[in-house]
Amino acid sequence: MSSSILDSAPPLREATRAALERDYERFGDAGLPADLAGYVADEYGIGLSGSYGGSPIRCVFGKASGQLSLQRSQVEGDIAGGLGYVILKTVIAQDAGGGQSMAEWAIPETRMLVERITDPEGDEGWTVTWKGRGWYGTFDEYLAFFREALEAARGTGVLIVPSCKYHLPSREDEEWRVGEYAYTTSRLVEVWRDVVGDSPMPIEKDFSPTLAGDDRAQSSRQILEWLRRVPGLIREGGGGRVVVGLKLMNAMFDDAFQLDMIRAATDGDGHGQGADWLVIANRLFDAGKEFDGKRGVAYGGPELSKRNLRTLRQARDAVRDGSLPAPPPISATGDILTGRTAAEYALAGAENFQMHTLFQLPNTEFSAGGLPRAARAVHRLVFHPIHGFVACMARLKECSGSRGLHTLGPYSVADARLLGGLPPL
Repeated sequence: MSSSILDSAPPLREATRAALERDYERFGDAGLPADLAGYVADEYGIGLSGSYGGSPIRCVFGKASGQLSLQRSQVEGDIAGGLGYVILKTVIAQDAGGGQSMAEWAIPETRMLVERITDPEGDEGWTVTWKGRGWYGTFDEYLAFFREALEAARGTGVLIVPSCKYHLPSREDEEWRVGEYAYTTSRLVEVWRDVVGDSPMPIEKDFSPTLAGDDRAQSSRQILEWLRRVPGLIREGGGGRVVVGLKLMNAMFDDAFQLDMIRAATDGDGHGQGADWLVIANRLFDAGKEFDGKRGVAYGGPELSKRNLRTLRQARDAVRDGSLPAPPPISATGDILTGRTAAEYALAGAENFQMHTLFQLPNTEFSAGGLPRAARAVHRLVFHPIHGFVACMARLKECSGSRGLHTLGPYSVADARLLGGLPPL
């Protein structure tokens, strides 16, 4: 993967490279600094803190929803490892009577496979395959876990965000099951307010990659209707005490439709009910691949990041020419295994980055293999002397200066967005 800006940016200064090589080695042995963002800002002039869904976060790197965010011990490891936010495993919504229209997504992971993958252009990467889709315990158990995660993160600067899959009608004449939105969201808000207080609760609505291959998603018109209606339904269900992010799927349509999805999610129902932020975008779907007796699986790797970056760049260009309204803040996901890929997403408009596959790579992929899972990932993302985030952002900072885009304070993702051609956040 390449970026014309990064490819043409000035080389890393020798003093910066030497400092990164020193820190990469010593932090790989001793563990990360207690105040990671403060250290990086003081030592390198690079900003790691930021925001997610309007909430401040201590680090722009977070964990995406999945099987690595369904236990308190995992969340505690993410906090200790330097992450800025954690998206919990996706719970399947239910109504007050326990009915779940999306119950087929609530099945356990029976097996998981981490493997190399090669995209159609011959670029290699990694993908994780599993059969499970969402939280398969009871809703009360999820609420208890949500409370535990919030309590573990209290006072740390780490944001905990629940993820949910709600009812989606498969036909235009099918009524929305608003009871699922009302009951599930209100119960989550009760826990949030009890632990955190009166600030709005962020919640991520998961349009999962397996949904892309489901019969429900065969109509482009129906998908766009989902994106317009869902944010308002979640807000109503939460009594106006929530902010809503939509994790978009990569639909089984062309690139132009991805922009249509962004437009629909941004516009909402036409009454100020669009999404508060977007996650671009869930994994790709292969309807023909079989895994553990099931045909049709999601996959990642370089093909995913290429499509997501292409979508974001096309959206950026459409915003500049006036053919697309400026979308809400964007959280990037998809094949973020290096700080360079995160920098590419920042140049294309993202303000933070969530990963999943990175945390499951074998120890041989990390120089800090002795560190806990989250810490070794953050170490690689931030401090790698060549393709780490600090190295790439330091080069972009030099490029910004040469173009007269001087900044105050540490060079941040907002500055990279500006260099990429987007207005300030």
